[in-house]
Amino acid sequence: MNKRSRCIDEDTFKLIVSTIRTGFTDNGGVVRHPNERIATVLTIEYNLGICIGDVLELRMCNLVKDGKRYCFDITEQKTGKHRGYTISIDVYLFIQEYANAHNILPTQKLFPISERVVSKLLKITCVYLGLDGIGTKEMEEVILKRVCLG
Repeated sequence: MNKRSRCIDEDTFKLIVSTIRTGFTDNGGVVRHPNERIATVLTIEYNLGICIGDVLELRMCNLVKDGKRYCFDITEQKTGKHRGYTISIDVYLFIQEYANAHNILPTQKLFPISERVVSKLLKITCVYLGLDGIGTKEMEEVILKRVCLG
């Protein structure tokens, strides 16, 4: 059976991330504490269209200044290709602020968690909100839809 995915609009994305940031009691009565780390991971993935595995491997030393702009200088996990993703100064500052707030050194991973942890909380959150067909892949694909339909 094929899985149906759902297009994520900005309001849906904000609802999901704010729910993860503030915490909630899921449908089974389990308290899900606020999780800034996973909310930040999803925000980066949503805004840049980078694969979740690549987001989880990011380090501040991967952010390279190239003239007046910043780039992620990474090797893609899926393809093994070396890539440079241009990012806005706002995204750079967002990531830098997160790293500073959590005392993360430039060579340390920004998000020392597994893809499974992110996917699991995203699924639990979506079930709680009554949203189906949303996973980390849909977060990544939003940027492609914005560019194509833009």
